[in-house]
Amino acid sequence: MKIEISEVANLPSKFGDFKVKAFKEGNKEHLVIYKDKLNETPIVRVHSECLTGDAIGSLKCDCGDQLEFALTLAQETNGMVIYLRQEGRNIGLLNKINAYALQDSGLNTIEANHQLGFASDERTYEMVTYILHHFNIHKIRLLTNNPNKVNSISDIEIVERIPIIMKSNKHNKEYLSVKKDDMGHLL
Repeated sequence: MKIEISEVANLPSKFGDFKVKAFKEGNKEHLVIYKDKLNETPIVRVHSECLTGDAIGSLKCDCGDQLEFALTLAQETNGMVIYLRQEGRNIGLLNKINAYALQDSGLNTIEANHQLGFASDERTYEMVTYILHHFNIHKIRLLTNNPNKVNSISDIEIVERIPIIMKSNKHNKEYLSVKKDDMGHLL
């Protein structure tokens, strides 16, 4: 697949001053937010898009909190956030909202995905390796609770997995329980 790569731009934010670069893969445009002087073995967060959590502050998940924590940590440690456009575990926004409706009727996140004809998690991580190679990064400290990310990122040495545990609330308690008990997340 052909990958288009943007120029580098400055991104001052409430989390600090970053550089940004976009990578277009087919119809998906991923964003890399990083410090100009990355550590030799940077802390990297691979964050899948979650419009409801990241932009609107949904309490149904911990995505927005994780993104904010990752950006703060990237600022403090000269790290990187790879923002993958994989909304709703890569089922898309429309299907994610349909899954939310099924969850409102009593299904959990996995059951809702299955009801809609999807796997529990449709995400892939090949683009992560491409991006890290582009930046000439071969070793990382990965900020994740998801063992599938650790196992799916190939040709990159993960020297450490750093947990990213957010405080739960009454709206995401079951969601986090399903991630831990049924999806193997290290919470």
